[in-house]
This record gives sequence, structure tokens and C-alpha cells, in this order.
Amino acid sequence: MNIEERNKVFIDRDKLFSLIEGKTPTQNEVNEILNKALKLQGLNLEEVATLLRVEDVNTIHQIMETAKVVKEEIYGKRLVLFAPIYTGNICVNNCTYCSFRKDNKLIKRKILTMDEIAQETRALLQQGHKRVLLICGENNKNGTDYMVEAIRTTYGVKERNGKDYIRRINVELAPMEVADFARLHAEKIGTYVCFQETYDPVLYKRFHPAGTPKADYEYRLTVMDRAMEGGVNDVGIGALFGLGDYRFEVLAMMEHAAHLERCYGCGPHTVSVPRMEPAVGAPDAENVPNPVNDDDFKKIVAIIRIALPYTGIILSTRENATMRNELINYGVSQISAGSKTNPGSYAHDEAHTGSQFALGDHRDLEEVITSFVEEGYIPSFCTGCYRHGRVGNDFMDLAKPGLIKQYCLPNAMFTFKEYLEDFASPELREKGTALIKEMLKTVEHQNLIPKIEDNLNKITKGERDLYF
Repeated sequence: MNIEERNKVFIDRDKLFSLIEGKTPTQNEVNEILNKALKLQGLNLEEVATLLRVEDVNTIHQIMETAKVVKEEIYGKRLVLFAPIYTGNICVNNCTYCSFRKDNKLIKRKILTMDEIAQETRALLQQGHKRVLLICGENNKNGTDYMVEAIRTTYGVKERNGKDYIRRINVELAPMEVADFARLHAEKIGTYVCFQETYDPVLYKRFHPAGTPKADYEYRLTVMDRAMEGGVNDVGIGALFGLGDYRFEVLAMMEHAAHLERCYGCGPHTVSVPRMEPAVGAPDAENVPNPVNDDDFKKIVAIIRIALPYTGIILSTRENATMRNELINYGVSQISAGSKTNPGSYAHDEAHTGSQFALGDHRDLEEVITSFVEEGYIPSFCTGCYRHGRVGNDFMDLAKPGLIKQYCLPNAMFTFKEYLEDFASPELREKGTALIKEMLKTVEHQNLIPKIEDNLNKITKGERDLYF
């Protein structure tokens, strides 16, 4: 770790706003940047700022088409699926855009017991999920001890005679100390996720009233440093689009990624792009301070994809099905499916605990998978890299020269084959089987094909959890 770099303030508000106030770029300037992006080496801050100043619809489409090429070159036709488990909605913070805010009297509060967490996990396993994101509001009742127990509980649930279990748990939790992260790392978490919400320190004060832990802008901003110092290999950053100027937020995320790269040799594993949706009892969610329209949102995703080509982009069920189906082509590589944001609602449909925000996509897991298969995408529940130790710097060392694809596509096919055998309707099984056959034709390393076919046959005969 570079101590000097670690201690630098890496968000210069004035600098970032000065970058977005420039002139609209010429077509030649855009072309030059996009040609560089096609080399899969990313973009610098000034180049990202230039693309963010583009407003012409046709030029935005050009950026999106470049992002499509970059995404397919690195990720191919696969899409990682997961589901969030909200373990509680009691929170000591008073964020003005969130239903979980302390002063909101309009929702029913709950923190799940370990038995209830097991029930939620079991319900997701019965749908076919293998990857989950554990989330909770910030309070004194569900600190590190609670989360350690929740992780153990979730990993411990087994279905179908032990064949089905959660293979990767990512966590989205409030900032904590290095020692706490070391404990989470010891429990074999995958990615630690925490959104800055807004990187603008002035607006941050407005949306996070004083007197609560989340009001500390710098403590939240430096949380990924503490996570990495605590041994967490993969971290996920993000901003809530709609709070501040989206151009500033994108540039700030670029600076955050560059800071982590300089200090720890590895940038964020994922970037999330949640866009504000209505939330009960949250005034700024009902009257969004800086709305982001659909064209700008598509531009955001495309620019992040070409600026950080090897970083996963996560899109939640805040967005509707049409938007989600479109953005998987232009940058999104991970997506939640069949999500519910109120604690206890997977196991009990009648659960009336308060949700964090309004969902835009209400499709169940099979409906989501079917739509992606019809677009030619292999849905993936793969956790092979995580369990083989291909994480952090090791993952990037394989991703940047393109070597990671020899693992990703086969592992995606294996996990999808499991889903087809165990959970899919006959119609989806037929479509999915045909897609796997087509994907086999695209495998670059011909020597892998016999091994892939052998594993697929083993899965048909009942073996599970096979991965390269």
C-alpha cells in the first residue's frame, strides 16, 4: 500500500466541476476517444469528462455502440445473476432519500432472526439462486457480530439433499473499521459493497443530516481503503444517480477507482449505477433533486463500461424490464433478478415490512432468465473465480489480457445447465439447451470443448457445482 497516496484527499470538487463545464466536443474528438476505448485500455479523467459533455442523441448512440463492442469483447454473451437479502430495515441514519430513514413513521420495521434469514435463503435456493447480497440498515442491533452470524447462517442452508446452497455471499453494509473487515473476510465473503450516494461533499451534508453515523462524508469515502486493509479482495463502489449532477458523480467514481488502483494495485471489482426511485416517507425520493433521464442514464452506463472495461457494472431492479434488457447490451454485466427489498418477503409473500424503494422490474427469476436467453445471453450463477482465489489483483491479471474468458463462459454454461435441469420450465429448458449448444461453438480454446461437454454431461446425470 502507498501510504502517501492513501492519505491524499482524492475528490477535488472544484477540479471535477471545472472538467464538466467545458465545451461540447467535436465529432473528431469523440471519434479519437472512442477509437482509444476500443483498445480496451480504459480512459483517463479528461476523456471521460469530454464524453459526459456529449448531448447529441446520435453521438450518444455512437458511445453506446462502442461500449457494446467493449463489453462483448471482454464479457462475451454472459450475464451474472444474484438476489439481495434485506436482513433488516431499522436504521439510525436519516437519509432524505431512503424509506429506511430513522424519522420515517410510515413503514413497519424489522430485523430478521437467524431462522428468518435461513427461510429467506431457502426460498431463494428453491427458485434457483446461488449468489446473494446481504444488506441491512445501520443500527446497534445488527453490527459485525450479527452479520458474521448471518453469513454463516446463509452459507449453512442446504436444499435438495445438500445439492443446493449459496456459493457466494456479497455484502452491502455500513462503513466499519479494519478489524471488522478482517472478520468478514475470514467468513469468506465475496465483494464488499458500499455506495458513497453522492461524492459531492456539499450535497452530502444536505442529504445526510448531522447527528448520525452516515453524516461523516470522509469516513464513508475512505471505507474501501479500510476494507482492503482488512483483507477484502474485491470491493464495489457506486453513486445514487439523482442526488447530484450525474457528470460529477461519474468523474468522482473514476477518481475513486484510480485511487484504489494507485494504493492497492486493484480498482473496484464492481460499479453500481442505481437511479433514484420513489420511496415511502423519503422527501427527496418523491421530488428528485437532479433527475437523470433515460438517454443520459444510457450514456452513463456506456461511458463507465469503456472507461473501466474490466470492472463489472451492476444494475438493480430499480429499473424497468425494458431498460434492463437494453443495458445488458451496452455495459451491464451483473443484474439482480426477482428482487424484493422488504425484509422477510421471499419466504412470506404477505410480509408487510417496509421496502427501501419502489421496484421497476417485478418479473420473477424464470421470466428474467427467459428474456435474456431470447436475447442470446447465458445467465450465469458462477462463483468459480471466487472459490479458486481468482480475486482482486489475480483476477485483473487474467482479465486484462483476456485470459479470464476461458473460465467465465464454461462456468456460466455449467451453472446455467444446473438451473435448466433443476428449476426451468420445459419451454425454457428447450431454449436454454439450444443456447448452450450455440455457445459451445464460440469457445476460443478448442482443447476445452471436450472438458466442457464432459461436465455438461455430468450435470445432466446429477452432478452439481462443477467449475474450472
